[in-house]
Amino acid sequence: MKKGLLSIGVTCLVLLALHATPQAALRTYVCLMGHPIAALTSPITEYDARNELEQKDFEERNGKIYTLTNPPVERATQGRLESYFVRKVGPFYLAEHHGGG
Repeated sequence: MKKGLLSIGVTCLVLLALHATPQAALRTYVCLMGHPIAALTSPITEYDARNELEQKDFEERNGKIYTLTNPPVERATQGRLESYFVRKVGPFYLAEHHGGG
């Protein structure tokens, strides 16, 4: 019983650590997409919205766009995976692919 509770507690702590900041959530997402080297080595920059409409949309969705400086390349389409939308949900941050940049 103790081992089960301990493993649940450790799992929760790991998930919390992997989604505690926008950068950590983005790196976790890229790693789980199959690009662990890019996830660990590529610098992350925050995207500055070009217009007010875009900025308002990001704020309404409670998130921001981040880009990878050295993005991975998708094997199937040879597209660069450089832009990601990271939003805050409760105490966690969740990332999703936004586009090629």
